[in-house]
Amino acid sequence: MNALTPGQRDHLIELFDAASADHGVRAVVLTATGRGFCAGADLRGGPEAGERVAGDVARLVRLGAQRLITAVLDCEKPVVAAVNGTAAGIGAHLAYACDLVLAADSARFIEVFVRRGLVPDGGGAYLLPRLVGPRRAKELMFFGDALTAADAERLGLVNRVVPEDELEKTARSWAERLAAGPTRSLALTKQLVNASLDTDRATALAAEAAAQEITMTTADARDGVRAFVERRAPGFHGR
Repeated sequence: MNALTPGQRDHLIELFDAASADHGVRAVVLTATGRGFCAGADLRGGPEAGERVAGDVARLVRLGAQRLITAVLDCEKPVVAAVNGTAAGIGAHLAYACDLVLAADSARFIEVFVRRGLVPDGGGAYLLPRLVGPRRAKELMFFGDALTAADAERLGLVNRVVPEDELEKTARSWAERLAAGPTRSLALTKQLVNASLDTDRATALAAEAAAQEITMTTADARDGVRAFVERRAPGFHGR
């Protein structure tokens, strides 16, 4: 069920960081093999409770689950989640952190932390209220009930639900469309939308103006404007 080990988590962080820096990467798809997307953190092999010193757990969360979610949110390329099965705990939050979420009709999303007597980590209490509002977020986190793909789509946690055998094809199609787009424009749009949820109107509008100043210097924007005047399709190259 793809429970996430520390090594896998760190590898994912490296991949997202590398995708940001690699001009040849124009879009990212995050998916999994097997029956589940991600069953949460792999809790096997962790230290016994008696061995912990105050601050150990906070450090583990900060440098582990939170760093992974931040790597997705800060990735400079659009990230599409293709959720092929159960996404529980950090697995659900990993999907929610992506820019677009596709789900197979067999997918489920579970805020499993309450079942373990824990609070949501991996940015859950930050992400969920911004996606569904505080009351819905509390309902999901307080009860820990499994959410079907259809219900997740209805709440706005998922962009689209597709039959399981069409998930990979649809994710590839979306990624190809994104990869053919103006990469720098998409990166700045992602930053603007993410930041808008935590800032005031004046700051958001100033950031928008600064971002437009940057995009107007790109080759993609110059060709986009010329293409409009010349009544042709633009040819974006991510520059």
